[in-house]
Amino acid sequence: MGSGMTERLRRDGHEVMTYDPQVHSTAESLAELASQLEQPRVFWLMVPSGEITERSIQDSLSVLEPDDVLVDGGNSYFRDSIRRYGDAKGRGVRFVDVGVSGGVWGLEVGFCLMAGGDEDAAQLLEPAFRTLAPENGYAHVGGPGAGHFVKMVHNGIEYGLMEAYAEGFELMSHSEFDLDLEEIAGIWRYGSVVRSWLLDLLYEAFKDHGGELEDIAPYVEDSGEGRWTINEAINANVPVPVIATALFARFASRREINFAAKVAAALRNQFGGHAVRAAERRVEDPDRSR
Repeated sequence: MGSGMTERLRRDGHEVMTYDPQVHSTAESLAELASQLEQPRVFWLMVPSGEITERSIQDSLSVLEPDDVLVDGGNSYFRDSIRRYGDAKGRGVRFVDVGVSGGVWGLEVGFCLMAGGDEDAAQLLEPAFRTLAPENGYAHVGGPGAGHFVKMVHNGIEYGLMEAYAEGFELMSHSEFDLDLEEIAGIWRYGSVVRSWLLDLLYEAFKDHGGELEDIAPYVEDSGEGRWTINEAINANVPVPVIATALFARFASRREINFAAKVAAALRNQFGGHAVRAAERRVEDPDRSR
């Protein structure tokens, strides 16, 4: 998304300097990048959450000066963002956490932006927000950490929506009817109460990969936001059963052998005499044990 955001800013007349050790950039270090910008500088980070974010923020703080603005546009945990706000404030640097949604399509259609932090820092970023977001697609949602909190919940909702589509199309794929799932995804995009951008993307996936999605493995990763959402819901005593179930469904997709199903089948056999299916035993290559 960072490259798409950079291009969208440049198309609208913003002068953007860049540093990325993996691609051609205007600077070869953060220190050089700082020298290319007039104060008050704005450093906008778009890196994956985790240790690389922590390192990038600390490295950025080492070259920024009072009244500069440091923006974290990645999917960071909001409590980390609150802590980082304090670290930055101690150096006189203004910190803004911005949840960004839009993916690879954001370059053309815009990015939804959810900003957290102090009002004066958010106002300084207003010209960039207007360029990056579609009309009515950005807001300063609250104080430090609020932007990443809202984005966390946004992604938790996304988990639930995706799982609902997945289960519905799974049921249709096993029906007694010869259904064209690509066609159904297509017509649901017009007038249906379940129409959405996610459904548009599913339709495109069917067009690209076929109605059975034959070349896509049934393995679904999660990048952390669903877990954080559920943890916060537990702390707040707020029930989020759909989001929790969606996350657990992703866990289930990664298990080649479902031991829980084995346990359930064995118990049914024990208490009710229900038949169990024999598992196919793998024939080991004798050379592999040497």
